[in-house]
Amino acid sequence: MQRNCAAYLKLRHWQWWRLFIKVKPLLQVTRQDEVLQARAQELQKVQELQQQSAREVGELQGRVAQLEEERARLAEQLRAEAELCAEAEETRGRLAARKQELELVVSELEARVGEEEECSRQLQTEKKRLQQHIQELETHLEAEEGARQKLQLEKVTTEAKLKKLGEDLLLLEDQNAKLSKERKLLEERLSEFSSQAAEEEEKVKSLNKLRLKYEATIADMEDRLRKEEKSRQELEKLKRRLDVEGSELQEQMAEQQQRAEELRAQLGRKEEELQAALARAEEEGGVRAQLLKSLREAQAGLAEAQEDLEAERVARAKAEKQRRDLGEELEALRGELEDTLDSTNAQQELRSKREQEVTELKKALEEETRIHEVAVQELRQRHGQALGELAEQLEQARRSKGTWEKTRLTLEAEVSELRTELSNLQTARQEGEQRRRRLESQLQEVQGRVGDGERARAEAAEKLQRAQSELENVSGALSEAESKAIRLSKELTSMEAQLHDAQELLQEETRAKLALGSRARALEAEAAGLREQLDEEAAARERAGRELQAAQAQLSEWRRRQEEEAGALEAGEEARRRAAREAEALNQRLAEKAEVVERLERGRRRLQQELDDATVDLEQQRQLVSALEKKQRKFDQLLAEEKAAVLRAVEERERRRPRAASARPGRCH
Repeated sequence: MQRNCAAYLKLRHWQWWRLFIKVKPLLQVTRQDEVLQARAQELQKVQELQQQSAREVGELQGRVAQLEEERARLAEQLRAEAELCAEAEETRGRLAARKQELELVVSELEARVGEEEECSRQLQTEKKRLQQHIQELETHLEAEEGARQKLQLEKVTTEAKLKKLGEDLLLLEDQNAKLSKERKLLEERLSEFSSQAAEEEEKVKSLNKLRLKYEATIADMEDRLRKEEKSRQELEKLKRRLDVEGSELQEQMAEQQQRAEELRAQLGRKEEELQAALARAEEEGGVRAQLLKSLREAQAGLAEAQEDLEAERVARAKAEKQRRDLGEELEALRGELEDTLDSTNAQQELRSKREQEVTELKKALEEETRIHEVAVQELRQRHGQALGELAEQLEQARRSKGTWEKTRLTLEAEVSELRTELSNLQTARQEGEQRRRRLESQLQEVQGRVGDGERARAEAAEKLQRAQSELENVSGALSEAESKAIRLSKELTSMEAQLHDAQELLQEETRAKLALGSRARALEAEAAGLREQLDEEAAARERAGRELQAAQAQLSEWRRRQEEEAGALEAGEEARRRAAREAEALNQRLAEKAEVVERLERGRRRLQQELDDATVDLEQQRQLVSALEKKQRKFDQLLAEEKAAVLRAVEERERRRPRAASARPGRCH
């Protein structure tokens, strides 16, 4: 400011300055109309902008009214959702109560399961006791039936040994059937004879008939002996056939051993070929390593040659530079010589000497350059040939290595195949040995069975007469004991089946209980998530309401400022731009609010869908609970039936015990 004041004090008495301040206002007079027209145009533009702003304000007011309506609608939806949330909370309470009820039911089921396990343990104890009782009955039967037991054991032993021969087993079963039929016929005839024992004449006749019958029985026994002899001959044939098969197996084993030896020899040859191939591959690897070493040496020599070439290039560049320097010096000397034509003879001699030196230097430089180029060319050719030879040798080594690698792989595959075949032959040999030993053991068993059959046949012929009388007394008790044992085994089987069904039903109940517990926990987690989402949406709506109120406040502030600034023409343009920016910002914020409202609406629909799904799941859980209750009732019914069956079995056993006790003294007598 001081500098400006000092400049003004210097210029105020300057004539040109006075002329300037007088002429300058006169220059603006001619432009006054243009300025007025420009101001009028600006005023018209500002008025148009003001009208446009008024229209925009009206539109914004309409949109604000729409937003107010939307806010009211959202508030109504929020209230409805709050009611739905309360209903969901009430539903959750009902679910919790239902869960407690289900837990009580589960505890009752667990108690029933414990009772059922106790009952099953009691049933197992009863089963063991019944089995022990059966064993006692069998022991008493064995004690009471000594002679019959011995005969029966021998018979069972003979039958167990003869069961291994299928055809003999069928023949013996037919014979046993015939014997049983004959025994029944004998029993019937004996009963007839005992009824007519009063009459001595009929007794004599019956004794004669009995004698004839025994003679027929003896004839039958002789037929059986002949059949036994025939079966022994068949066993001899079987023995000879087994001997033939054993010799054939031995021949096959010898052939397999010979083939195994041949395969071992082939395997040894293949392994030798493989070792030779590996040795050749190692030699090829050594040659390849030498070639690679030569290649690396050649590459090192090439690198040295390139370094020498680079050094030669540097030396050549230096020589070229020296030549240029000498040429420049020569030109300078020539200039000096031209300037000093009247110089002395010594200077001429010096000039001629220098020219001669320059000529010699040029010749030496050219000769050196030519020699260097020839040497470089030869070195390049030599290195190129060496590289080509090395590349060719390397390629040949690679091809030979690939060939040897293929040969090695082929030999290894053949060796592995031979080893596999050898192992298969060894396995077949072992199987043949096992089969031979098995046939030998079968042959020994057959021979033993033949001897046992001979001895059993002789003993049976002796004991047949003695056993018939004992068999008549024992058959009744045996049939009764067998029927009792069969009935008890059937009852035990039915009890075991019922117990197994009860255990399966119990496992199903346990799995259903676990599924219900996990589903209840999942529903509680979903209800908690729904409550959190409802809280978040309520907070988002509150934020949207606050932002909407702030936008309305800003809009009213903008209107007030618009009314205050309507009179200021110069500030109108700035106000218009600011109003446009604020209007754009308001539009953007209104769009954001609309997006928020739309997002909230989508969230509400999603929550409604999840609530519907939760309702459907709850209904399914109710149906599942009702089905489980039906299964529980069915299980209780089955349990009651099993208990009744067990009680009936116990009563039946108690009723049978006195009869068994009364039957024992009679049998002992």
